[in-house]
Amino acid sequence: MYDEAVVEKYESIQFTIADRIGYIVFNRPPLNIFTISMMKEINAALNAMSRNMSVSCIVFAAIAGSKAFSAGVSVEEHRPETVYQMLDSFHSIFRTLYAYSKPIIAVVDGPALGGGCELVAFCDVVIATDRAKFGQPEIRLGVFPPMGSIILPRVIGLKRATELMYTGETIDALEAQSLGLVNVIVEVENLQERVQEILSRFSRESAVALEATRRAILTAYYPDFNELLSRVEDQYLLQLMNCQDPIEGINAFLEKRPPVWKHK
Repeated sequence: MYDEAVVEKYESIQFTIADRIGYIVFNRPPLNIFTISMMKEINAALNAMSRNMSVSCIVFAAIAGSKAFSAGVSVEEHRPETVYQMLDSFHSIFRTLYAYSKPIIAVVDGPALGGGCELVAFCDVVIATDRAKFGQPEIRLGVFPPMGSIILPRVIGLKRATELMYTGETIDALEAQSLGLVNVIVEVENLQERVQEILSRFSRESAVALEATRRAILTAYYPDFNELLSRVEDQYLLQLMNCQDPIEGINAFLEKRPPVWKHK
C-alpha cells in the first residue's frame, strides 16, 4: 500500500505520490510523536504535493509496526523557549491544508492523541480499526489544544468536545464513529483492502472538482479559519503560557510526577 517510489526523502516521514494519491506516512515509531522538525517535513511534503495538480487526495497514516497513529506533539517542545516555534510548525500544517483544499483521509490504527487527534478531526474521511483511540489529554499538562478548540466542536458537537478537552478523556473508535469523528471502522486484517477501495473512488474523480468541493465546504464551515486560529494562538501563547501552571504541568510530565498546580 505504501511501498511506491519515494518522491522526496525525509527523516521522520515517508512521502509518496502514486495513482494520483499523495501519502504522508509518519515514520517515528513507536508513537510517531510530532517534533518541530517532523512537522516542518510534513508541511514541506504538502507544499511539494500542491505543485502536482493531478493529486486527487491526501492520506495520512503511520508506518507499519507503530503503536500509535500519533501520540501528539512533543511535550519537550512545549517549553517556553520552543513553544512559539512548535505552535507555528504545527499550525502551518493546518493552514496549508486549508489553502490547498484537497480531500484528506486519515488511516488510524492505534491511538490518535493530542495533535494526532486534532489532525484526524481536520480530515474528511477517517478510516479506523477497532484498536484506534482518540483524545485531547492536554489539560493534564495545564494547557489546551488550540486546533481542537476550533475543530472538535464543529465535528462532534460543542458539549462532547468541551467535555473531552476539560477531562482529557480518551474514547474508542466506536464512540468516535457515533460522534462523527470516524467514518469507517474495519478489522485490522481488512484495513488495507478497505483503504484501497475508498481511495479508488477518489482516484477516479477530477482533481479540480474535488479541490473545488472541499474549498466550498471549508469556506462554509470555517469562513474565518485563519482569523480564528490567530486569535486562539494569541490566547495560548500570550496569555496561557505566561502563567505558572503550564510550566509546572510540562515539567511534571517530563519528571514523571504529579503536577502541583498553583492556579495562576
